[in-house]
Amino acid sequence: MRVRYNESFKRQAVKKALSRSQGTTLAEVTDSLGIGESTLHKWIVKLRNEQLGSNSSDDNGRIDGAMQEKRPQDWRQEERLEMVIACGSLDGSAMNQLCRERGIYAHHVKQWKQDFISGVTGNGRSDTKHLKGEVRELKKELNRKDRALAETAALLVLQKKVDAIWGNDEDNSR
Repeated sequence: MRVRYNESFKRQAVKKALSRSQGTTLAEVTDSLGIGESTLHKWIVKLRNEQLGSNSSDDNGRIDGAMQEKRPQDWRQEERLEMVIACGSLDGSAMNQLCRERGIYAHHVKQWKQDFISGVTGNGRSDTKHLKGEVRELKKELNRKDRALAETAALLVLQKKVDAIWGNDEDNSR
């Protein structure tokens, strides 16, 4: 028999799962609620995508106390720099805790730090877009030149065949 849960229960379950203590596993949370892990994962994804109801988010972008996570590549340069600075004075476990709260991993912060040190600017999207356009133009030009070369080779072969059949004008003039 399939059980239907109301939106309030779903939101509370997601809130409990996202705000669980460090020693509590997701399996323990699902066992205490009497639901399956895959069901809870689906609810979390739906809540993050705001499919469970748009009235549960407040002005700060929070959904029932849980911060909407964004992908590391969606972070602006200023946010990345702030995170690198914030993690600069923290030890490993404190840095991991802060990263978990923000929805990223410590290796993202370390990579961002290396990017700032090496002088990499931008998030790479505009550079990638520009390079893809340049590659596309170069491929077009290469294809055009290949077609022109093939046409020239075909004309030379035809000219040799014509000369072989009817003879060359230079041969007849002697």
